[in-house]
Amino acid sequence: MKALYDLPAPAKLNLFLHVTGRRADGYHLLQSVFMLIDWSDALHFERRDDGKVTREDLTTPLPADDLVVRAARALQAFTRTARGVHIGVAKHVPAQAGMGGGSSDAATCLLALNRLWELNLPLAKLEQIGLGLGADVPFFLRGHNAWVEGIGEEITPVSLPSGRFAVVKPDQGLDTREIFSAPDLQRETPAAILSGFAAYSEAEADSFRFDFGHNDLQPVAQRLCPAVTQAIEWLGSQGLEARMTGSGSSVFAAMRHDAELAEAPQGWQVRKCSNLAVHPLVGWAV
Repeated sequence: MKALYDLPAPAKLNLFLHVTGRRADGYHLLQSVFMLIDWSDALHFERRDDGKVTREDLTTPLPADDLVVRAARALQAFTRTARGVHIGVAKHVPAQAGMGGGSSDAATCLLALNRLWELNLPLAKLEQIGLGLGADVPFFLRGHNAWVEGIGEEITPVSLPSGRFAVVKPDQGLDTREIFSAPDLQRETPAAILSGFAAYSEAEADSFRFDFGHNDLQPVAQRLCPAVTQAIEWLGSQGLEARMTGSGSSVFAAMRHDAELAEAPQGWQVRKCSNLAVHPLVGWAV
């Protein structure tokens, strides 16, 4: 196999995000449901036999040492393969948006190179490498909507009703580290239970609400980035109940499939997205 083209790296939304504590090493303990959506990057991989890892930015310019490159090099180091790769990245998922775009790119890279380099690593090994790149990477590797706990490594698949969502990325972004280091961040939300969420989502399957819990990061994000509040209010003016995903700055709201959205302020990225039952590359590693 010489190349793999047009491989998707879908974004995610956090249906809620609770901060339930903090470990002695400073890492925050979280509870969330991660939901895959059809807003995706596209990645292309061409095998090199000289050991070099190169990248071509097909849309938005990326940092030289972004997560895609780091994922390829981490897999090289783990397996000691002599093979390399040229990666083309068509970036569509916005950065600093709380949608996991970089982590999803890294996961797609690991899955693709495991196949392109004929490494045949099991999923558990790829997850081990992925967790070293970012807490969200194992979720994208597994490829199922999930209840996520711990620092992101405790992943339980969940079934979600299909839905349609307005997703808004305002023109400002947010630095995740700044939010988690904020002194006013709520860090003691009582733990929820998976069975409680499962019962809720089943009862609300036809309501398009998806409003279990809340996002503990949102108040800090709104203080740091007024555009988050503006995006929530913009969706609210159209009768939609919005909340922030992840560490922001993107916000989302469930909507009817036939609903339309007003014209957004200049510089905002707005999409009507559907959720995905599974990642398109699910099953690429066992």
